Amino acid sequence: MTGAGPLFLSERRGQRNDNGIPYTQLSFFRNPEETSEGGIGEDARAVAVLPFSELSALRSWRYLSLYLSQEAFGNPMIVKPGKEMATMTTMMASAVGKVSTATAARTSLQTPNPVLPRAFPHVKLSQSLEGMKLPSLRQSKKAPGRRGMARMSVSLSTESSTSDTLFADYKPSTAFLFPGQGAQAVGMGKDAANIPAAAALFAKANEVLGYDLLDICINGPKEKLDSTVISQPAIYVASLAAVEALRAQEGGQAILDSVDVTCGLSLGEYTALAFAGAFSFEDGLKLVKLRGEAMQAAADATPSAMCSIIGLDSEKVAALCEAANEEVSNDEKVQIANFLCPGNYAVSGGVKGIEAVEAKAKSFKARMTVRLAVAGAFHTRFMSPAVSKLEAALAETEIRTPKIPVISNVDGQPHSDPATIKQILAKQVTSPVLWENSLKTLLDRGLQNSYELGPGKVIAGILKRISKTAPIENISV
Repeated sequence: MTGAGPLFLSERRGQRNDNGIPYTQLSFFRNPEETSEGGIGEDARAVAVLPFSELSALRSWRYLSLYLSQEAFGNPMIVKPGKEMATMTTMMASAVGKVSTATAARTSLQTPNPVLPRAFPHVKLSQSLEGMKLPSLRQSKKAPGRRGMARMSVSLSTESSTSDTLFADYKPSTAFLFPGQGAQAVGMGKDAANIPAAAALFAKANEVLGYDLLDICINGPKEKLDSTVISQPAIYVASLAAVEALRAQEGGQAILDSVDVTCGLSLGEYTALAFAGAFSFEDGLKLVKLRGEAMQAAADATPSAMCSIIGLDSEKVAALCEAANEEVSNDEKVQIANFLCPGNYAVSGGVKGIEAVEAKAKSFKARMTVRLAVAGAFHTRFMSPAVSKLEAALAETEIRTPKIPVISNVDGQPHSDPATIKQILAKQVTSPVLWENSLKTLLDRGLQNSYELGPGKVIAGILKRISKTAPIENISV
């Protein structure tokens, strides 16, 4: 940008957009000495006006600053808590001459007075950030203030931080939760044909998969839909079709804009990453297809099984597994594979190990055990043959920094570094799913609203077991 001195920011709260949604208007000005007591003087040029929904302000600040710093300096800068205005001022001062609107995001600015739209496309903001370091920022002295003005500038520090910490301090308010294998049912997707965007996803899926996925979803047969190689792509596509169904509803886009965190159960993590813009719908579907095939092949190679233990806490289920393991060989040993919710934990392992768990469960005062209709011992060492295949596919897949936090099944944390995300996804098939921990963390951090996107109501049932008062709505097609 040309012109001397820093830009200064005027923050006006309590504004409402055309749909009545409150937002904070952030205006960046040059020549602040030309302001009047009643507001901004005519000679103080407004170089940008940024209206954002107050519900998603922190996310917007983060990604807009990352995007602008990428455009201006060739590498992104992370927004630190409490320094959002200072960071944004620096970003705008450096890059306002390069970015105008969403459609001109990659072109030079032709007008000195750009206005970014209210619905800024967060999904596009961090597509080129992979592998770059994030310099931190330090705040300089505030400039003398005028009434109604927040004035500050910042300077760059050479200190670097890791690129996987972007979401370390995330504060969730609205979450999209995506189901995993087992949520499928014949008849799902029956409403997709009535929603053009949802129908388009199934049409794209047919091209990628080479068969009519929607026909299997609607008509079955059940045995075919329940197979790992079919059910995983089916749930992935049906869940993202549910997103389009919500978007098509009155007020649906406003809900989508308010989502600031997402996660998915096992397979659902891929759906969450696709929703968050980490990879395209097609690339995600190719990964899910390969994942299902690789997991099925691993299950076929060594007989194994899974069962749910109902009515025990996780410590007692772990003790039950230890007792069962004392009676079987190392090749048949079991472990907790899915930490779902209090009183419901899935155990995986060799067939004899699972049989031993079922035989001993009543002596541990379990209410019941339920053998799961899956191909094998998911999320254990039994899936190790699938890892190398996934690693190879992930290495060839473009993965970007997600636009919002995506909570990992492996460690219950959000990751922003694409290379780390690839490692996590490869590791996921042999690691226990920390779903209970993930949901509890979201609630502890202030989650207020949740939506289950996809077939069935498994996620809603799990969330209610963790918190009876947590609101959740199911959207499906």
